[in-house]
Amino acid sequence: MFLRTLTASLLLIGSFVVLPSASQAQEDPPLTPKQQDAVKKMVHDYIMENPSVIADAIEALRQKEELAAEVSARKAISDRKNEILDDPESPVLGNAKGDVTVVEFFDYRCPYCKNMLDMVMDTVKSDGKVRLVMKELPILGPDSVTAARAALAARSQKKYEEFHRALMKLKGPINEASVMKTAAEIGLNVEKLKKDMDDDRIDTVLKNNIQLAHALNISGTPGFVIGDQITPGAMNQQALKQLIDQARKPKS
Repeated sequence: MFLRTLTASLLLIGSFVVLPSASQAQEDPPLTPKQQDAVKKMVHDYIMENPSVIADAIEALRQKEELAAEVSARKAISDRKNEILDDPESPVLGNAKGDVTVVEFFDYRCPYCKNMLDMVMDTVKSDGKVRLVMKELPILGPDSVTAARAALAARSQKKYEEFHRALMKLKGPINEASVMKTAAEIGLNVEKLKKDMDDDRIDTVLKNNIQLAHALNISGTPGFVIGDQITPGAMNQQALKQLIDQARKPKS
């Protein structure tokens, strides 16, 4: 990654060399090998005399890439608004008629997601007007997929939220055995749960969630969409509340 960034930065630095215009390029002959070597030496010497230009170029490239990713993500929010906010296959917690929607992408094996559970739920409950859309994003292996399938299947027994909380609070490894044990402990019909987990609709839900996360440039968990903001990674309660308050403000 560093080599790729450095190479791009050197190309960026090289682009600062004054080149002839298109009309000049048509009139003037190409540089000879000796002239090309002279230009390369000039760029090399300049970099050696001004090494900070490398850091400046890398920072400029980073900012350019971040801006491009942000623009792309904002466009994705606009283009796929219904899929993000109103997919009927995505469980909704909190106030279903709330004035602000928080969308969370998560994995049951993600320690950061697990650590944020109580904070997110407490924030949603204390606010009272937040609609929480759950996007299962099982990216940490087959056991994550098993847990996600089981959670989505629990909807048919109207125990999604209870099962979600239990899986997030589960200590130790999450695998099929521990998932089914947890399901039984909260009163789910395990045999029905297993049957419902094979529903093809769950395959579609998980596939769509992965594609949506990719479109939003969410490459890990947790990831949040709040208003027109995409926030990857964990955050504290103050940051979450600020994003909710910002989304609630009328747009000028």
